[in-house]
Amino acid sequence: MDQVKQGTDALFILLGAIMVLAMHSGFAFLELGTVRKKNQVNALVKILVDFAVSTIAYFFIGYTLAYGVSFFSGAETLAAKNGYELVKFFFLLTFAAAIPAIVSGGIAERARFGPQLAATAVIVGAIYPLFEGAVWGGRFGLQGWIESVAGVAFHDFAGSVVVHAVGGWIGLVAVLMLGPRANRYRKDGGISAHPPSSIPFLALGAWVLAVGWFGFNVMSAQTIDKISGLVAVNSLMAMVGGTLVAVLLGKNDPGFAYNGPLAGLVAVCAGSDVMHPAGALVVGGVAGAIFVVMFTLTQNRWKIDDVLGVWPLHGLCGAWGGIACGIFGQQALGGLGGVGFLAQLLGTLAGVAWALAGGLVVYGAIKALTSLRLTPEEEYEGADLSIHKIGATPEREASW
Repeated sequence: MDQVKQGTDALFILLGAIMVLAMHSGFAFLELGTVRKKNQVNALVKILVDFAVSTIAYFFIGYTLAYGVSFFSGAETLAAKNGYELVKFFFLLTFAAAIPAIVSGGIAERARFGPQLAATAVIVGAIYPLFEGAVWGGRFGLQGWIESVAGVAFHDFAGSVVVHAVGGWIGLVAVLMLGPRANRYRKDGGISAHPPSSIPFLALGAWVLAVGWFGFNVMSAQTIDKISGLVAVNSLMAMVGGTLVAVLLGKNDPGFAYNGPLAGLVAVCAGSDVMHPAGALVVGGVAGAIFVVMFTLTQNRWKIDDVLGVWPLHGLCGAWGGIACGIFGQQALGGLGGVGFLAQLLGTLAGVAWALAGGLVVYGAIKALTSLRLTPEEEYEGADLSIHKIGATPEREASW
């Protein structure tokens, strides 16, 4: 029976890893559909190569920092218990690699390729794993301190804060350091529209992300005996709540419509295992509102050129999810209990502070050593031709 359990656990978490790996294609197509045509190839290549760099950095450095587990041993040792520890690494790698994928959407259309890959290596190899280890690995004393202050530990079941808020706030730093795209904000105070290149691709990316998210959340149980249908239904309800509110407040805009479900799913990650479905619906709805309102403010009033809105979507909705877990996870609101508002607030603030500090260190160092963004000529030509020497539809362009 132990062998059957070990094999089942390995298969369970492997399926989760594959589902979250598929989400990275969702990141790619979401960015592909949002950026202008001259930057579509770059969007696709960035996500793939970022994932490859993330794998190396996390395997050799990041996973050891987070959990104290090293893979410098023989294959016979690594294959123990059906290779469960290796498959667990694969699963958690797909979470870690989401950080540069999130950042990529904010800095699209004007970031240099090489410096961003260097940032990916440092973020996934050191910045993210240190906070991941503090929250999920029980390392570095953070959880003990929060529990001593608040009476309970910080609860983040599937990463509203550990993954999404951290990625979103690092992304904000990168966006601010890069500055807006050329001609996005005119000197006379006007705003130049940079419309999405493909609503169908944007929608495809959102759908792939939404489907894969059920692996992201449900498989965060990590073993088959801890699987919970409550997590699946709460994820569904938050997705629906985010969609409906974003469509309503966004006045049927398809960009808002397809980011609304993602906002809800970001927010529900932390408390998806402890909330009542009705609470998850509210949490998702509030997240949808946060995204629409804050995306509009950042783009139009504050003139922060966050191309995919990664700070509102991941940074703010992730922080909301961390705090909301301490509200809607309470038994008084139909939740399972075992969570506290103060603990969630402290853990969320710690994640935001760490992300801001890490982003400043990484992107500040890169900016001091080299340039973060393309030259004006390269940006005008587009990242596709400037970096990859080919456009998204080369045969069609040649025929013109």
